[in-house]
Parts: sequence; C-alpha cells; structure tokens
Amino acid sequence: MPANASSVLRHVVLFSFKAGASAEQVANVVAGFGALKSAIPGIESYEWGTNVSPEGLNDGFTHCFTLTFASDEARDGYLVHQAHQDFVATLGACLERSLVVDYWTQ
Repeated sequence: MPANASSVLRHVVLFSFKAGASAEQVANVVAGFGALKSAIPGIESYEWGTNVSPEGLNDGFTHCFTLTFASDEARDGYLVHQAHQDFVATLGACLERSLVVDYWTQ
C-alpha cells in the first residue's frame, strides 16, 4: 500500500557471489537481471551497481539491483513472471547468498 500518492515501491536485491564465480558468470547475472525490465511489464525503472562503501559493512554482498514498481500488483506479477523464474533458476551456479527488501518510498 503506497505511503502517499507519490510513493513508489522499491524492490532491492543484494547478491553475494561464490568465491569461485568467474567474471563471465557475474557479468551474465548482471545482463540477465537487466534484461528483465524489457521482458516483464510493470517494472518502471531498473538500476544496479557494485558496493563502493568504505565502511566494510556489506557482509560479502557486492552487487545491488533496484527495481521500481507503481503497485504491489506490479511487483507481485514480476515475482511470478516466467522470465523472472527463468532468471532465478540460473543463479545456483554462482550465487552464494541474496537479500531482498521491498519498501514504499516516503
């Protein structure tokens, strides 16, 4: 439920890759995640980046991906969309851990 009329729903995903993950595997994950925006209706925006914090508190998470949705329904449709499910199925070979947080902007 939106906090106010101008709120958007952010879906934040953090990835920690296995020690043996190759640069090519990581690049393929980044490309695959990025391809979801054009494959799944309801994703209003997509951005990603790697951790650059000097605090050392990232607990091994190196990559952050943020998707923006206008509604819970749009986010829920993304979660069950076949393109998302197919992408998630590719992660086992190189992903160590993930962390997901959704929030309505204030």
